[in-house]
Amino acid sequence: MKKKHSFQTRLRAFKIWQKLGLLPWKKAVPEGEAAQKGKKGDGSFYKGAFDSIPFLNDDAKRTFTHLLLRPGYMIRDYIRGDHERYLAPLTSLIIFYAFFALVSAVLQPVQHSSTDAFMNELSKQDSTLTETYKNAPNDANVLMRNVFTIVQRGYVYLNLDKYPDAVNTRGESALAALEGSLRSQGIPLFLGEFILMWLSMSIALRRFRLGMSATAAASAYVLCQFSFFMLFALLLSFGKSTSINVLLMLFLLTVDIHQMLDVKWKKALLLGVKTGIWYAFLFVTVLVTVSLLVLLIAWFRAV
Repeated sequence: MKKKHSFQTRLRAFKIWQKLGLLPWKKAVPEGEAAQKGKKGDGSFYKGAFDSIPFLNDDAKRTFTHLLLRPGYMIRDYIRGDHERYLAPLTSLIIFYAFFALVSAVLQPVQHSSTDAFMNELSKQDSTLTETYKNAPNDANVLMRNVFTIVQRGYVYLNLDKYPDAVNTRGESALAALEGSLRSQGIPLFLGEFILMWLSMSIALRRFRLGMSATAAASAYVLCQFSFFMLFALLLSFGKSTSINVLLMLFLLTVDIHQMLDVKWKKALLLGVKTGIWYAFLFVTVLVTVSLLVLLIAWFRAV
């Protein structure tokens, strides 16, 4: 009975800590007393030595811990003005994605593919396309083949860092270096996902009148939380997988919304689904727009 009571007490204390971010019955240690304890070698010897390093100081440790154990409450506290105890959202996101990109680059080195092998694979698809449209009028057949060729060239043009033998000019060499640098640092992933999540949450949670800055902070912290589990997946699979299940992302988003907005679980789940639908819609819209721009650029280069 004593163990059961102890577990219930600890669980209740944990729930109080989740909501408040601290235990109200614990008093802060005065600076003089902390200095005296430091003489006994309790760890205060190195306190402050890493304050200038964003991912090693106390704010970073607190941010990472709270994102794992009380993410929605932490986001709520930050939005309400508790900025001093946590890393800024954008700083946290940059650190998370930079670290994730570093680990990913170590476990998954960039594989430079051969353009010839890529073109051979596409030629098989071209044969399938020709077989599909062999009974179509000549104009339609020629149009489909031209579009397919443009897509081929556009894809290679956007992945010159992966196909170095397709680089022929100084401009393409500079573009390949830029693409490789951005891809290694995870910048396209970081910027794209942040903007899409920001817009999705702004639309899905507009009834709560959070404001664009509040949803930006929430989006950044949510992506930091996702990157935690992406990193776990990367390490546990020894570099074979960098993605997490959509259901897990929905669960994490539901927990965040439930804690952040203090709504019931059912409402939080619906808002999470709504955010995911808006994210998918915006992603498809951006993908189609970028594809059309790539087609136009590749077409102008081919003319």
